[in-house]
Amino acid sequence: MITAHELTKTFQVRDNHFVAVDHVSFEVQPGTVFGLLGPNGAGKTTTMRMILGLLPADQGYAEISGVRSDHDPDGVKRQVGFVSASAGVYQWLTAREMLEFFGDIYGLAPDQSNAQIDALARLLNFERILSSRCTTLSTGEKQRVNLARALMHDPPVMILDEPTLGLDVVGSQVIFDYIDLLKDRGKAIILCTHRLEQAQRICSEFGLLHQGKMVNNGSLAQLRDETGQQDLVSMFIELIRQSENQPENRGAARTVSGVAC
Repeated sequence: MITAHELTKTFQVRDNHFVAVDHVSFEVQPGTVFGLLGPNGAGKTTTMRMILGLLPADQGYAEISGVRSDHDPDGVKRQVGFVSASAGVYQWLTAREMLEFFGDIYGLAPDQSNAQIDALARLLNFERILSSRCTTLSTGEKQRVNLARALMHDPPVMILDEPTLGLDVVGSQVIFDYIDLLKDRGKAIILCTHRLEQAQRICSEFGLLHQGKMVNNGSLAQLRDETGQQDLVSMFIELIRQSENQPENRGAARTVSGVAC
C-alpha cells in the first residue's frame, strides 16, 4: 500500500518561497490504479519525487509497505518499480544483458534474475529479441524491455509517469495491458498523466491536484457527486475557471520559470 501523508515541498525562488506541494495526502490500496492528475505546475512531479524518495519533503512523508521516505529513502526505492516515457535503454547491451544488469542492481542472484527475465519475456511477448542489441529494437520492443525492467525485483508498488507519451494506438494498448497485469498481481499503482481520457478509462481512484493542493480525491462516482461534472476534462476546466476567477489570482501566474513542479 502507498500512503502520502501531508507531503509538502517549498522551493526558494530568488527572494520568494514557492509552495510546489501543499500538505498532500492520499492512499493507494493493492490492486488499485490511482490517477495523480493535474495541469502543468500542479505539483505532480514534485509529489512523485517525494514518494519515490528522490526528493526530501519539507513536511510529511510517504510510506510504502511499511517503509517511510523520511526514515529510509533507499528502502522506499527498493519497494517501487518506476516506468517513464523518458526512460531509455542501453544501446549496446542486448535486452537480456540490460535486464541482467538491473537484476544485479536489485540484488537478485543470477539464477533468480534469469528466471525472472524469461518469465517476463513470455509475459510481455519479447522472447525473440532477448539476444538482440537494444540499438536494433523498435520503439515498441524497447518499451516492452523497459516495462520488464520495472518488474525485475517484483515490487509491491508501481509508479507510471506519462507512460503513453509519444506512443501510437498499438503502443498505448501495450501499456493498458501492462496495467491490467499489474492489477491482477495486486500491485498498488500510481499513474501520473495529462491524458485525462485515458486516466478515466483505466484508473479506479483519482487525485486532482491544482496549485499544489489536492482539491478532490476519490472514485469517479464520488468526484461526479462533489463537482457536478461527468468527466475528468470537465472537472479540470471548471476547477481552473474557478481558480482564475478568484480575485487574488487574476493576472497572476503560479508557475515559476525554472522550478520543476
